[in-house]
Amino acid sequence: MTLLEEVLSFNKNFVSSKMYEEFATDKFPDKRVVILTCMDTRLVELVTRAMNFKNGDVKVVRNAGAIVNHPFGSIMRSLLVAVYQLKADEVLIVGHHDCGMSTLSSDAILSDMKERGVQQNTIDTLRNAGIEVDQWLQGFDSVEESVTHSVHMVKQHPLMVSDIPVHGLVIDPGTGKLDLVVDGYEKEAAL
Repeated sequence: MTLLEEVLSFNKNFVSSKMYEEFATDKFPDKRVVILTCMDTRLVELVTRAMNFKNGDVKVVRNAGAIVNHPFGSIMRSLLVAVYQLKADEVLIVGHHDCGMSTLSSDAILSDMKERGVQQNTIDTLRNAGIEVDQWLQGFDSVEESVTHSVHMVKQHPLMVSDIPVHGLVIDPGTGKLDLVVDGYEKEAAL
């Protein structure tokens, strides 16, 4: 049985047994918060439980490293939608210790891409078109600096509510302990 077949088989039972009922809520976050965090498997449930949030309390946006690296990319758009359409009043950027993005090298991922069939001429074409592939694929050295950068990107965005608190935290994926990096209630000068 393939993974997809397993998923669909389980889902059929999930629906017929009405297991979905325990997750019933509406689209607006009860705690009026949106969280940007990493897609790391260790954080799927840990981030919200470590903060005492349950299903329906918050909106969660995930990507590799909890990074806002483009002011008009899909991550920033999702945060803006959460604030303006889904009534989130605060933003939490939550990075984590032992993040794979802290060791990601553009050389290594490009090498992996080539091993799986991406041609060098495709990479060269992107570079020649002005796409900074190497920078785009590069990780970060410090999770705290990365979180601070993402907080700054959100807080300084020309379309973001000017007085919305944007907090930066780092979570330990083994224990759930949170370390405060940026207190969004403090003045912008701290960034």
